[in-house]
Amino acid sequence: MSIKSSMLRAAALALGALALLAAPMAKAGSEAQPLLPADFAGEAASAEARYAASRVLAASDHLGLPFVIVDKKNAKMFVFGPGGRLRGASAVLLGLASGDHAVPGIGERELSRILPAERTTPAGRFVSQPGRNLQGEEVVWVNYRDGLAIHRLRPGSSQEQRAQRLASGSPADNRISLGCVVVPVAFYEAVVGPTLGRNPGVVYVLPEDSPVHALFDAHAQ
Repeated sequence: MSIKSSMLRAAALALGALALLAAPMAKAGSEAQPLLPADFAGEAASAEARYAASRVLAASDHLGLPFVIVDKKNAKMFVFGPGGRLRGASAVLLGLASGDHAVPGIGERELSRILPAERTTPAGRFVSQPGRNLQGEEVVWVNYRDGLAIHRLRPGSSQEQRAQRLASGSPADNRISLGCVVVPVAFYEAVVGPTLGRNPGVVYVLPEDSPVHALFDAHAQ
């Protein structure tokens, strides 16, 4: 999570240019386009996750890139290929605190200075980029400026019981991270890495404090 200022400026410029190139191309009346059902390949998914994936495909909002739906309410992530077919799904760990916004400047803070109430996983549409964190670990940056990434489950405090939380059937148990989206090691290596670890993608983190359509309507305006 913690990002050094010198690395931040360089990466932010690069990602800023990429985001402009991959910004959603809204068309007049796009909200009236018929929704194309995404192929979830029989995977259980909430109505909101299905709606989000269908909105992405109907508007070609992902611009032919792989895309991810992070369903915060259900602590589950869906990874799709460019054609809209599911490549894999997994339970995830999310930010300890509920909320759809990141605290300004949180990406430059030391981890010890991030308060529990500030540990949110922000909602939004993000152009992801493969990279490495300060420890040299391969991650998928969702928002480099805020230190938001998709990464493997790491060894942690026994009190946090992260592996057990991932296996829990209750989404409330999955709220423990500093804000990053944490996935099982096997899922990262089999699905996330091959799909998002070499090239950009688009990550949609669904809101928990507002209707999911608001995320897409905001970009269509």
